[in-house]
Amino acid sequence: MKTRALRVSAAAVAVALSLAACGSRVGDDTGAKAQSCADTAGSTVTVGTINALSGATAINEVVIKDSTAMAIDEINASGGVLGKQLELISEDGASEPTIFAEKAQKLVSNDCAAVVFGGYTSASRKAMAPAFEDNNALLFYATYYEGMESSPNIYYTGAAPNQQTIPALEYLKEKGVKSLYLVGSDYVYPRTSNAIVKAFAKENGIEIVGEDYVPLGGTDFSTIVNKMRSADADAIFNIVVGDSLVPFFREYRNSGLTPQTMPVISMTVGEEEIGSIGVDNVVGQLSSWNYLQTLDTPANKKFVADFKSRYGKDRVTSDSMEAAYTSVYLWKALVEKANSFSTDDIVAIADGVTVDGPEGTVTLDGENHHISKSGVIGEIRQDGLLYPVWQSEGPIAPDPFLTTYPWAAGISGS
Repeated sequence: MKTRALRVSAAAVAVALSLAACGSRVGDDTGAKAQSCADTAGSTVTVGTINALSGATAINEVVIKDSTAMAIDEINASGGVLGKQLELISEDGASEPTIFAEKAQKLVSNDCAAVVFGGYTSASRKAMAPAFEDNNALLFYATYYEGMESSPNIYYTGAAPNQQTIPALEYLKEKGVKSLYLVGSDYVYPRTSNAIVKAFAKENGIEIVGEDYVPLGGTDFSTIVNKMRSADADAIFNIVVGDSLVPFFREYRNSGLTPQTMPVISMTVGEEEIGSIGVDNVVGQLSSWNYLQTLDTPANKKFVADFKSRYGKDRVTSDSMEAAYTSVYLWKALVEKANSFSTDDIVAIADGVTVDGPEGTVTLDGENHHISKSGVIGEIRQDGLLYPVWQSEGPIAPDPFLTTYPWAAGISGS
């Protein structure tokens, strides 16, 4: 296995974070790139995962690591990729963007991984991007996000905003919602997503009666919930992330708010989070996703059964972990179509590659590196699962820059 010494100073990571925070098309730098040191000549190929296994977003990310590992083991059991077995190296990003950046650099420069699967928050993705772009390596990012970004070295297999945020807004509009209160964690994904919400609201005659943010890991929602009660919004649009969801929904319930008086539609509450929040605190609320455990298809039933068989009958499946699972199979399909593990060879043939995942058939857009995804809005029931109350007629083509929505002009990912 080829290796190179890992040299990432704190200053270098800080510079990477500063540059990445600008958003937009991450890979616009036309400077010469290093080439990946991945060694694919032998009988094994190194692949990596990087997820927060500790810290504020571990509540969301541990299950993503689990599903990624399951897909890798399934592929190895069926003969590997191009006849080669995959050797997994897993890293903990510890819910800190600087650590994600350091671990990403280690995986591509020292461990020489042919591909890395991971990241959850947009802050972590933006922090990691320079490591992949500078080394011409591949990252598969499986989390729904704010859009306004495209990189030649990243495949975005979670929802773009037109596949999650906008369907949620259209649903609320159809239900007669005329006012919204916005709440989110304080970083780029919630703030950019809420810029989209406000632009949609302005175009469609919906009043924004309040907007508040809390730090990642924040626990004090008393003032915010009091403001929500006073604002008397038709609905709350929630983009609180990670373990802050627990105190938010407990404060909401303790204040006397209910899904009947002021419903919450969340972009961040899936089956995994419901168990941590406590079902009694969220029953009757809505979530906008592209996958639910309760989707009634043979492929999903097998996926759920296999996951429970591997990790325990009480475990649940959810959107980001399903997207991560599908990402591994998408990478496999790309490598096999290219007949190569090379980033350049993969990018050259990527357009139109499809795989059948638990969420349905997904198709890769080779220009923007996002995938088509069907939309689904679920209602939380007493068993702790989400059940569809609305589904798109078919897969929604990705539009990460919202170029087909004139009202979104001027929104950026900074």
